[in-house]
Amino acid sequence: MLKNSKKSDREIAKHLRLSQATISRLRTRLEKEGYIKTYTIVPDFVKLGYEILAFTFVKMKSYPTQEEAQKMAQHGKEWVGKHPNVIFASDGEGLGGKDVIMISLHKNYSRYANFMRSYAMDWGHIIAEFESFNVSLGSGFKMKPLDLKYLADDK
Repeated sequence: MLKNSKKSDREIAKHLRLSQATISRLRTRLEKEGYIKTYTIVPDFVKLGYEILAFTFVKMKSYPTQEEAQKMAQHGKEWVGKHPNVIFASDGEGLGGKDVIMISLHKNYSRYANFMRSYAMDWGHIIAEFESFNVSLGSGFKMKPLDLKYLADDK
């Protein structure tokens, strides 16, 4: 469902080799228990075991040549492909000359620290600096919860 929320219960049942009734029952239970909030499929990350949502902002040491940028982009795609907790990564423009953003989810602080250590070791040779803004998913004041349903009203 995370890959394609439009799949019918019948399609999911066929794929998982379960009955359609079983899938319908499971879907209803997930809805009632709050694991599925909307059909844009934004799960409750805390219920899935994630405690931290990290926004990491990166400033590169220098602006790469076209050839270097292509190699870096390929290496970046491979790197984030190995880290399914990275839900978004892109180049861009930001305060203080930051030119890369990465959004990632982490089950606990220890995993976050290990992830950032790995990131620094793999990318440190081209990174001038990086900063993270971490959100505790299970606590704190949420002014507007993460959900894509709001876009339906953006006319």
